[in-house]
Amino acid sequence: MLFPVTRSELVDVFGEESVAVLPASAFPSGGADSEGARLLRTVGVPTGTLLLREPDEVTGLLPLVREVVPAEDFEDVAKDAGEWPVIGWLLNAHLALDPAAGTVHAFDADEGNARELHTDVSSLIHVALRFQRLLAEFTFSGDEADEEADFGRLEREVERIGRETHGVDPLPFRDDETVWSVVGEEIAMGQRFTGDSPAARSLRG
Repeated sequence: MLFPVTRSELVDVFGEESVAVLPASAFPSGGADSEGARLLRTVGVPTGTLLLREPDEVTGLLPLVREVVPAEDFEDVAKDAGEWPVIGWLLNAHLALDPAAGTVHAFDADEGNARELHTDVSSLIHVALRFQRLLAEFTFSGDEADEEADFGRLEREVERIGRETHGVDPLPFRDDETVWSVVGEEIAMGQRFTGDSPAARSLRG
């Protein structure tokens, strides 16, 4: 694992009800034994910005990339990419796990591109944790005179998450066009705060 993520850390921050997991039975034959699948079923991810995919109600399996998007239409993807399980959503991208390599890929059908997004699943959980915690805990002063300074502080927090992550796994924030970079930009602009968060209450006045 690139990042030392644990379920207890997520539960301590978000509570049991806000940490989603995937059952071992949802992965294709043999895939449940991979480290990425193990992390998704034992550690999980905080719900909110990143959404895990629900297994099919009939088969109990996650959909495969080929069942969701025409994998052959994407350039520079592995030949077996169509057989990877789709584990979640982030913005408009389907997130797929390559069980053999452990990498996470983002397939954006609207943009027609597929990009390697994380070196391993611990990196995916780490970034989701950092951003979701920022959304849950960041506070604005509530004083209009300090609004510019507040947004500057928020932007620095987003940049710090990107910088510290990049030092371990350069993929999630390798350029301004990755889905995580876009999410970070939206957060820095004051978006994505839920109605019951301190920041949302401050912005509403």
